[in-house]
Amino acid sequence: MIDGKTRTCGLIGNPVEHTMSPIIHNTLAKMCGHNLVYVPFPVEEGKVEEAVKGAYALNILGMNVTVPYKSEVLGSLVEVDELAAKIGAVNTLVRTEGGYKGYNTDITGLHRAMMSEDIRMEGEEILLLGAGGASRAAAYLCGAQKAKKVYLLNRTIEKAQRLTEEVNEAFQREIFEPMLLSDFPKLPERKFLAIQGTSVGLAPHDGEAVIEDAAFYRRIHTGFDLIYKPFDTRFMQLVREAGGKAYNGLKMLLYQGIIAYELWNQVEISENDASLVYEKMRQTMGV
Repeated sequence: MIDGKTRTCGLIGNPVEHTMSPIIHNTLAKMCGHNLVYVPFPVEEGKVEEAVKGAYALNILGMNVTVPYKSEVLGSLVEVDELAAKIGAVNTLVRTEGGYKGYNTDITGLHRAMMSEDIRMEGEEILLLGAGGASRAAAYLCGAQKAKKVYLLNRTIEKAQRLTEEVNEAFQREIFEPMLLSDFPKLPERKFLAIQGTSVGLAPHDGEAVIEDAAFYRRIHTGFDLIYKPFDTRFMQLVREAGGKAYNGLKMLLYQGIIAYELWNQVEISENDASLVYEKMRQTMGV
């Protein structure tokens, strides 16, 4: 029940109408018995700083940030977590003295999602598809989790080279190597963990994969698609057809939200409760 003591959290971005975040946070609040409500706030271009200041003035406990403001919002924060500063993007704002501190729970959410499926990065040779925002978070996670080698495959070599140089510099290790997607036959003959970070597979291209060649998928023992809608992407289907295991990004969305909720409320969400929220998300999606 909403009353005079109800705290508010929310999401800023553009658009925000189709977000699943209210399902995550309002379900968690009910489970934990917290008097808290989570709502989406559409923010027009050029109004991010006003939105952050307004949220603080309104005593809003915490905010998530989605596209296209994950980097732009940095200039409106009083403090930024070290890892988020390295990545240059935040998706969670935590209320602190004088303003908000920014965190990137996308990267920690991806880690927890992979751990929940017993996927480990340490010592692994990894194929990372794409060099955009989602792949940047995955690249930093690969570095932080001590991957042995990461082949960063992209449509254009220039963008792959820029991200490769940036992440190698950040971790002071030459573990990332840029490649064109079309050059995958030059990869070593072994099985890899693959992370799909491009937008290919999202509507209206939800029947497509960034690489269609079956020979590529025979090199993958485990494929993790950061896309969660559709629930079963073409990339995942191709991985399974070649004999590998395949996962989507819904648990990444779940855990980035859980970590944000934990930061705002200074609590720890159990894996059992996480599973219940995950099932609620699946029911909402009809899968």
